[in-house]
Amino acid sequence: MRLLSFQLPQSAAAVLLLGLVASCGGNSSPDPTPTPPPPVVPPVTTGPSQVATWTTTSDRSTLFYKSTLPLNFQAPVGQNPTITVDTTQTYQTVDGFGYTLTGGSAQLINQMSATDRAALLKELFATDENNIGTSYLRISIGASDLDANVFTYDETSTPDPTLAQFSLAPDKVNLIPVLKQILAINPTIKILGSPWTAPTWMKTNNSFVGGSLKPEYYAAYAQYFVKYLQGMQAEGIRVDAVTLQNEPLNPYNNPSMTMSAQEQATFIRDHVGPAFKAAGLTTKIILYDHNLDRADYPVTVLQDAQARQYVDGSAFHLYAGSISAMTNVHNAYPDKGVYFTEQWTEGPGNFAGDFNWHVNNLIIGATRNWSRNVLEWNLASDPSYGPHTPGGCTKCMGAITISGNTVTRNTAYYTVAHAAKFVRPGSVRIDTNVPGGLQNVAFKNPEGKKVLIVLNTGGAQTFDIKYRGKVATTQLASGAVGTYIW
Repeated sequence: MRLLSFQLPQSAAAVLLLGLVASCGGNSSPDPTPTPPPPVVPPVTTGPSQVATWTTTSDRSTLFYKSTLPLNFQAPVGQNPTITVDTTQTYQTVDGFGYTLTGGSAQLINQMSATDRAALLKELFATDENNIGTSYLRISIGASDLDANVFTYDETSTPDPTLAQFSLAPDKVNLIPVLKQILAINPTIKILGSPWTAPTWMKTNNSFVGGSLKPEYYAAYAQYFVKYLQGMQAEGIRVDAVTLQNEPLNPYNNPSMTMSAQEQATFIRDHVGPAFKAAGLTTKIILYDHNLDRADYPVTVLQDAQARQYVDGSAFHLYAGSISAMTNVHNAYPDKGVYFTEQWTEGPGNFAGDFNWHVNNLIIGATRNWSRNVLEWNLASDPSYGPHTPGGCTKCMGAITISGNTVTRNTAYYTVAHAAKFVRPGSVRIDTNVPGGLQNVAFKNPEGKKVLIVLNTGGAQTFDIKYRGKVATTQLASGAVGTYIW
């Protein structure tokens, strides 16, 4: 039996009570100031609603639930904390929200029955009322550490600089078939490709783990990217962008490869950029793809004017550093995009803490710091956090857990759903203030609708959403997230 992605409706009284009673997961502290006046709470009414509301609570009693309570704008009354939404101040355009479709994720999905697989993919990628509309995917070029085994597309015992043995055959078992089914549901989904390693014969240590790219094979590796993109296109899969090395400062994963900032600048300037241009490829080149504690890496590459002409932007993870570093890179090169491409949830996880952290730092934090996307790592795992390579991640919990045909929805599923369903590609971030513990971000989508995502990091809170001089008064429990659309 297929599990429902959205919780069954609750009574209006129960929903109202959620907003007034604090749940676990909050981090509020006593206020030494005089007791403020009580919040102004609108009466419970029925009828049409100007604002659609979807909520998730930290105790999981409400999971991406569409409220049945009307929420309408009216003249301001009282002194509630107020989030003011200003469409006249705009920031970056959004490419999408989603996950990494690892080889292991594709394997688990592809092994489901045809009926259950079709239902799951529709739930994840369709854009109608009953589904979450995932709009961006990252895939690995060759194996990632969340594949069942390690491979590249030209793994030979002797060097093959002409790439005569290049083949996408490993991806044709699971990844490409699943991607084709996804594209049939959402033909415009954006896809980012990232390699974990070059073929071992191109590397200084002839190993899948660590080592770096030999300078004599820079040209061959650039052609490896060209052949990959052309091969995927021949399968009907357009890859919108590539990064040139996942975590280039991490030599310990299986597979992995290091690439310094200067090496990446040389690789882009003298090889990948010209190779893409000669082949007529319009796929974006995005650099770095690693932690925010080393924002000097992308800046170093972008300082090379000849390399910079080929670069669309920089990609980041948040296993170290601060999400605010994305703004520093944006400010240094405002004509180049910044992207958030990976963050894991460690299994078995703690929903309240994990959900709060991911929404606060990624959905809200990354986008308030100019990111054009947010991608969670990874889409699917089995109950034992597999498949993974020997030495690969052993506790990476997917957005969904797949056991046969049974699907369990986890933290990253709901994190992405709160944004992807409503903040469609082409949306533009608009201005809001942040009153107290009401962390938030807002967008105007291509249909002209406003989308406000709010995380309540304090105690249970009544607050106002102000737009064009009028306010809609609503409530969120401690640790809850609400997405408001009007």
